[in-house]
Amino acid sequence: MRDRIAADRLLIVAGVGLIWMAAIFGRLGYLQLFRHSEYMARAQRQQQRVIEITPKRGSIYDRNMHPLAMSIPVDSAFAVPSELADEQLAARLLSGVLGIPDDVLEGRLASSRSFVWIARKLPPNKAEAVAALNLKGVYFQKENQRFYPKRDLASHVLGFVDLDEKGLGGIEYELDSQIRSKSEKIVVMADARQRWFDGGEAQRERGANVVLTLDERIQYIAERELGAAIAKTHAIAGSVMVVNPNSGEILALANWPKFNPNSASEAPAETRMNRAVTALYEPGSTFKLITLAAAFDQGITRPAEVFDCENGAVYVAGHRIRDHKPFGLLSVSDILAQSSDVGAIKIALRLGAPKFYDYIRAFGFGQLTGVDLPGESKGLLRRLENWSAVSIGSISMGQEVGITPIHLVSAVSAIANGGMLYKPHVVAQLRRGDRILPMEGALTPAEPRRVIRPETAATLRRLMEGVILTGTGKLARLDGWTAAGKTGSAQKIDPATGRYSRTQLIASFTGFAPISNPAVTILVSLDSPVGLHEGGMVAAPVFKRVAEQVLPYLDVPRDVPVGPRLIQASYKNREISDRAALEDFTPTDFFGLPDQPPAESAATNLKEGGSQAPSVTVAVDEGGDVQVPDLSGKTMREVTETCLRLGLDPILIGSSLATNQTPIAGVRVRRGARITVQFGTPAPKIAKPHGKARR
Repeated sequence: MRDRIAADRLLIVAGVGLIWMAAIFGRLGYLQLFRHSEYMARAQRQQQRVIEITPKRGSIYDRNMHPLAMSIPVDSAFAVPSELADEQLAARLLSGVLGIPDDVLEGRLASSRSFVWIARKLPPNKAEAVAALNLKGVYFQKENQRFYPKRDLASHVLGFVDLDEKGLGGIEYELDSQIRSKSEKIVVMADARQRWFDGGEAQRERGANVVLTLDERIQYIAERELGAAIAKTHAIAGSVMVVNPNSGEILALANWPKFNPNSASEAPAETRMNRAVTALYEPGSTFKLITLAAAFDQGITRPAEVFDCENGAVYVAGHRIRDHKPFGLLSVSDILAQSSDVGAIKIALRLGAPKFYDYIRAFGFGQLTGVDLPGESKGLLRRLENWSAVSIGSISMGQEVGITPIHLVSAVSAIANGGMLYKPHVVAQLRRGDRILPMEGALTPAEPRRVIRPETAATLRRLMEGVILTGTGKLARLDGWTAAGKTGSAQKIDPATGRYSRTQLIASFTGFAPISNPAVTILVSLDSPVGLHEGGMVAAPVFKRVAEQVLPYLDVPRDVPVGPRLIQASYKNREISDRAALEDFTPTDFFGLPDQPPAESAATNLKEGGSQAPSVTVAVDEGGDVQVPDLSGKTMREVTETCLRLGLDPILIGSSLATNQTPIAGVRVRRGARITVQFGTPAPKIAKPHGKARR
């Protein structure tokens, strides 16, 4: 009997246990199969926060892989208000450190109980001060900060970004979708006691690196000479462009005023405007190149033909147009050299408005050039049916038409290269790691198109040389190279009267060198210079200074014989500052951070190495040959002075200290020989151990 009772009890307990287990497993199955997503979402809301942080942008390099823009990690502070013992006290303490009003911080802390940003992208000193407060509930997260090591160099080309690393100007804006990686997110987790910790980072996809056609040395030369011209002429603005006429590559694009993209928000909007592609102006006499190009290409005149310039006045449709000087009989060559308005008008009248209009359009005026920079203006060119009877006269001398500097430099480049119009561009490559990405959209390379015959271009080049040799551009004449160009002095419209101002002008000069095989096209434009205001007086000298530094840097052979004294004088005049001229602006200077290299190694054209050398001893033999000195470890200034003292022709490449030279030290060369010196950062010396090494 007892055994039966025990068995019954055991069965009852087992049955209850089975029922209990079935209920438990049934409930678990229900929760896992039917309520899993709901409870998982609730758990995630309670235990973790996904925070979007600024993505890491690709770097921007010049054509020699020198970094112009990069992203570096900095600290951002955030708080979990539920962990703060006293929000008001925390706000007051943080306010004293960060300089943010405590009521603003209190508002931020009250906006959420789980996560709020306190201050983003803090300088190291402020991050250390916040950390020193040792406040429970205040944490740090690494974010990316855009940094421009060359400060304001090429700022209008590079552009700038906002706090969230979104491009707002220049290449940063134009290629934002390629440079900017996908949004980065961090997961902040909490344990059962609501203690917060970093749960990791989402997988990141790097943005593309951009290699520009700019050369930082040529860009520096252009900006320095433009700044000197602005200081001398007191012009309110200006632009200098250096372009390879054989490819459309922009080697330098300088504007004034300029700004520092590291603190772009502090600069006025007009300072950030890229005038070279945006600012419209009437080209004035530089547009006579287009008038003559059309006339020569149509065969309606020739350089030696003589026109009566009627002592400086001509009537067009009843309107009297005066010349800047009273000229009588002038050949077509002299019409360009002396910049006669009357002569240009007579040539245009013979050409006719329809053909003239077709050539203006063919050269790209009144339309976008397609340059890969934002904000380009297509210019102002009225349709032919909207021309008045006097329009052909006005346009032939550069009035009633609005252009940008990039329009003109592209057109002049077509004359320089034999008649082919290239699409100007500033982007050379897009790279992700070692892989070169395809160029799509606005970056798609365009085939050049012929706008004038090669014979026409050759004729114009010869006439443009006369502008420099005997005409209005004498101050642009180069020492050692042939050059061709055209001056321009365009009156601005006075807003008060609606008429052309007698004092406010755009002074410009555009040209190329050398004539036989042009290596560079250069444009100089100065807005409203004070005092001397003609293009031949204020813009032509800038062309000369820029060209005489850029041509030897590019190793362009001289095609005009010059004496040793003239070589030395020219190099002294264009000496490229000192070794600190192009030194990087380190993160320490701006953020107080240790200097950090780009994320990916940037190959340069300069060889590292070399060491500090003792004083140079020079030997000159009786025949006049010079022994090449050892220049390693010397600054640019020391190298230049040494070479000029010996009558050698120095070609300086790079910055910092001399690391390599060709020919090598000790070789005997003739006076006037070219010495190529490369500069870079010398490799550190490794001290040799004294005595025997211990095992």
